[in-house]
Amino acid sequence: MSNPQRLLKDIAGKAKEIHTDAYPMSIGELMSLYRDKELDIHPEFQRFFRWSTLQKSRFIESVLLGIPIPSIFVAQRDDGVWDVVDGVQRLSTIFEFTGILTNDAGTLYPELTLVGTEYLPDLEGVLWQDDEKPTRALPSALRLDFKRAKLDLKIIKKESDESTKYDLFERLNTLGSRLSDQELRNCLLVMINPGLFRWLEELSSLDAFRESVSLTDRAMQERYDMELVLRFLLLTRAQLAALQNVRDVDAFVTKGMRDLASDPAFDQNFEREVFRNTFMTLLETVGADCFTRPGGGRGRGGFLISVFEVVAAGLGWRMRSQPDKPPRPKKVKAAYDSFGKDPKFREYSRSGRSASSRMPQLVPLGRSFFKDV
Repeated sequence: MSNPQRLLKDIAGKAKEIHTDAYPMSIGELMSLYRDKELDIHPEFQRFFRWSTLQKSRFIESVLLGIPIPSIFVAQRDDGVWDVVDGVQRLSTIFEFTGILTNDAGTLYPELTLVGTEYLPDLEGVLWQDDEKPTRALPSALRLDFKRAKLDLKIIKKESDESTKYDLFERLNTLGSRLSDQELRNCLLVMINPGLFRWLEELSSLDAFRESVSLTDRAMQERYDMELVLRFLLLTRAQLAALQNVRDVDAFVTKGMRDLASDPAFDQNFEREVFRNTFMTLLETVGADCFTRPGGGRGRGGFLISVFEVVAAGLGWRMRSQPDKPPRPKKVKAAYDSFGKDPKFREYSRSGRSASSRMPQLVPLGRSFFKDV
């Protein structure tokens, strides 16, 4: 039952942790901040945000026509630099069009060539400027108007609670976004701990892992491979009692990722060995496509997360618990061949089962099957 007085107190307390400011800023000023590295749009984000050329052109059209643009949210870091929390794609499009956008290696992207839009079909083939073919360039008067156009900025000041910008990023980017859950997590992780992001990418590219999971091209594009790496880490480390309280698996994975990112005791070398040995063992003893429907040979369909939660999490937990004792291949194969007949697996792997009801049952099942291999 809610307590109104406690609710008022909680809101007042949280509000004091957030310090904000707001004012309009011209595109020309934002371009200068970006060139001077005082505005960080995280170039790694470019692989997650996938606006088409038409979408980019329509955004540039909106600026040229003076159509109101949603606010850009930035967070002030301790060094004074502004981290872009929401508006990465909008600013990236502006910087790409004006020829100043760089990738994470510091290399300039080619200038954006616009395509015609519904209201401005003559944008077809237009560049910011073109010395060789001036007729393709945006007229100088329009370039000045474009640079003078103002965007509304909301600034989270550095006095705010450290977690504020990450919470805000999640909230703003989960409403109406076309990014997958893991692409959003990756963006969040780049902001929190870019080293851990690169480490997770490294694990997801290991041959034994990729051959074992055999994901579709679309799943790989949406970075489901990295989500599986995260799930493996979290499920092999989890206390079983804690899994019983998971209501939302996506929230569980996101929180777990944030906890790992801020854990100074997280041993990447040990975790890498557990991960690598688990999937090498599965590939050698069971073979590729070991996370498809158990039984019945080949042609058993695609990747199943229910099998992953039993097999990968179960064997990974065994590797973690006894790192100096290599598993016996025959025992691993026997455990793999047996779990699919278990009534609990059949019950909780049925279609229609929610992830939050399935996972607390299948993870312990996997540990019981693989604990003595």
